[in-house]
Amino acid sequence: MPHHNLSFTVDDDIEVPDPVSGEVWTVGAVILNRNGEAFAHKRSPDRRLFPDAWDIVGGHVEAGETVLEALAREVEEETGWRLTHVRRFLGTTTWTGDDGGGLRHEADYLVDVDGDLDHPRLERSKHSTYDWFGNDNLARLKENRRPGEFLIHDLIARAIADRLDES
Repeated sequence: MPHHNLSFTVDDDIEVPDPVSGEVWTVGAVILNRNGEAFAHKRSPDRRLFPDAWDIVGGHVEAGETVLEALAREVEEETGWRLTHVRRFLGTTTWTGDDGGGLRHEADYLVDVDGDLDHPRLERSKHSTYDWFGNDNLARLKENRRPGEFLIHDLIARAIADRLDES
């Protein structure tokens, strides 16, 4: 992967996929607040892909971008916050959306951000609301998803559990 000037730090052991030409890649950021709750926003009901479903911050890796550059851009675009540190690689998944866009590869990370966590700047045309999720309300992340479509729920549950194990 080319090393560009990054405005954030990355732990040394972080895995960063190097997308192969022709593959479609996305990135996801799990952001925890000081209480250990994870941020998620709900996709607008008129969205083509996963309408009215909870989602983490993220999106497509654009041509010429590295995975981590896309991560930083998506955090800023979707919340107004600034990526400051990539703490942990949460894994890579492959999935096929309900939009006919084919197979995607997704790299997800636990990250730190700078900004007012109580007031994200949502892209209202894309996300209708947001919330912070802890063990007591994780089940809400399964809203409007069929069994087997619990990627966001499972990813956030794992990030929260890992954080509790570290405490």
